[in-house]
Amino acid sequence: MDRIKSQTKSRIRSERIYNGMPARELGSEGWHKPWSGGNGGNCLEAMKLADGRIAVRQSTDPDGPALIYTSDEMTAFIEGAKAGEADFLLS
Repeated sequence: MDRIKSQTKSRIRSERIYNGMPARELGSEGWHKPWSGGNGGNCLEAMKLADGRIAVRQSTDPDGPALIYTSDEMTAFIEGAKAGEADFLLS
């Protein structure tokens, strides 16, 4: 019975998660700064959600919007960035 309650709670919570939602609604625990560097503290924070999607927010605006990506979308982004496909953003 507890497993069913947990699955139902996860499903309901997942259905309420949407792109652009206030990041604070996802809670304050579980955010990481994988892209942190020597940029004066301006970095992105990411959180893996229970359903496998990834939430991303701006570290300097933790109450701002969260962008929600599927695992496949984040994989494509990271692999593309590693391959230099996003280098045009830096020039």
